Amino acid sequence: MNFDMNTVLFALYPYIAIAVCVIGCWVRFDREQYTWRAGSSQLMRTRGMVVASNCFHIGILFILAGHFVGLLTPEAIYHHVISTEAKQILAMASGGFFGVVCLVGLAMLLHRRITDPRVSATGTRGDLAVLVLLGIQLLLGLATIFASMQHLDGSVMLMLAGWAQSIVTFQPAQAAAYIANVHIIYKLHVFFGISIVLVLPFTRLVHIISAPIWYFGRGYQIVRQKKAY
Repeated sequence: MNFDMNTVLFALYPYIAIAVCVIGCWVRFDREQYTWRAGSSQLMRTRGMVVASNCFHIGILFILAGHFVGLLTPEAIYHHVISTEAKQILAMASGGFFGVVCLVGLAMLLHRRITDPRVSATGTRGDLAVLVLLGIQLLLGLATIFASMQHLDGSVMLMLAGWAQSIVTFQPAQAAAYIANVHIIYKLHVFFGISIVLVLPFTRLVHIISAPIWYFGRGYQIVRQKKAY
């Protein structure tokens, strides 16, 4: 395997990011559980928060689900339901819609964090940096839609899917070959996506992999009323 820049960024960097993410989350949960939270500032100012938060979270959940299914479903499986060309058009339409929804919510949250003194005082530079990083990634994702309009045959989508499937099946050389010739806008989108995975353990983004499942098995809390004397 030739260690050129393409190989380093798209064949080795993903594994480095995943390793840092897994180990970092493990160490943080084990040693600093009180920092493992969303750090919501909703109580600081509720005006517009419901719309902003719902737009952001609904948008990003659908985007993540679409990327997961779209990139990791083998071509031989989805061809029983939809063609490659139709799948690309569906991805462009749904990704564009939910991308805009998410971007609107993110812009509102970012504006709130910058302009509201109370919210700014309770946040950190890392919180602001994460929002900016997500904003860049969203804009890059929306930009790929315009690039995809130049080739509606689904060929680039197949190359990106081949890259993702090669990464999860531990074939880095094949992954590098799949992504080598795609447009720079796709490479930037993939690079920033990997970078988000890399920084996840060090930010409030860790709350996305949390679920309070232990509540279902927790015993009842007994509360006794104190007698008055």
